[in-house]
Amino acid sequence: MSDSKQKSTFQFNKLQKRLRHTVGDAIADYNMIENGDKIMVCLSGGKDSYTLLDILMGLQKTAPVEFELIAVNLDQKQPGFPEHVLPAYLESLGVPYHIIEKDTYSVVKRVIPEGNTTCGLCSRLRRGTLYGYAEANGISKIALGHHRDDILETFFLNIFYGGKLKAMPPKLLSDDKKNIVIRPLAYTREKEIERFAAFKDFPIIPCNLCGSQANLQRQAMKVMLASWDKQFPGRLETIFTSLQNVAPSQLADRQLFDFAGLMRSEQAEGLDDSLNAGLDVLAL
Repeated sequence: MSDSKQKSTFQFNKLQKRLRHTVGDAIADYNMIENGDKIMVCLSGGKDSYTLLDILMGLQKTAPVEFELIAVNLDQKQPGFPEHVLPAYLESLGVPYHIIEKDTYSVVKRVIPEGNTTCGLCSRLRRGTLYGYAEANGISKIALGHHRDDILETFFLNIFYGGKLKAMPPKLLSDDKKNIVIRPLAYTREKEIERFAAFKDFPIIPCNLCGSQANLQRQAMKVMLASWDKQFPGRLETIFTSLQNVAPSQLADRQLFDFAGLMRSEQAEGLDDSLNAGLDVLAL
C-alpha cells in the first residue's frame, strides 16, 4: 500500500471514529435509542442522511441495546429524480427500506408563487407523510439527519426573522404526541459530514425543488456562521454549548420565569411571619 493510500485510510478511520463518538454521545445524553426500538432513518439522498444511516448501522453492531433500522425515502416526484439510485444503494447494504411515493412536488409548485421559498411547505408535507408512515408501521423513533450547523442556523433564523429563542432540539415529541423525532448528528459538524461523504462516495441526489433557491435566509445564516468560524475559532462550539445552558431568570420570558412574583428576602420573611401568625390564630 502506498504512503498516500495509508494516510488516506488513517484519516478516514480517524474521522469515522470521531463521528461515531459524537453520535454516540448525543444518543446517550438525550436517551435517543432504547432497547427494542424500531428506528426509521429518513433518507433523502443527501450527504447528511447517508452519513446518519452509515453511522447508525455501525453502532447497531456494537451498541449495548438492540434496535432495528429501516431506511425510508419519500419520492416527492421531482422532475428528473433518479428513482433507481436509492433502492440499488440500500439493497447493496442489505438494510430494510421502503420508498414512499407521493407527489408533494406538484402541490408545492402549485401553492407557492414562483421565486418564493418552498422549504416551509415542502417540509410540512414531507413531515406529515413520514409521521403517517411511522404510525402505521410501528416505528418508535424517527431519525433525521440534521447536524449541529443546522441547529445553529435554525437558532439564528428564529432570532433574526421569527423573534424567538428556538432551535432544533436533539429529541422532540411531535405536537400530536404520537411520534418521537431524534437527531443523532446533533453534535456533529457539517464539514466533517462532508469529508465523510467524500470518503464513502455516497450516491448523492441533489434536491431540484429547493436546491436552486440561492437567496434563502438559511443560506445567509450559513455564510454568517462560516465567517465566524473562520475569524473566531471555537465560537460556534460556545454558541452550541449555550443552547444546553439556558438560564430562564436571565432572559425575559414571563411564561418561563415568574418575574412578577419576585420578592426581596425581607419581603419573603415578612410574608412567612404573617402566615405563621395566621396559623397561630387558627390554632387557638
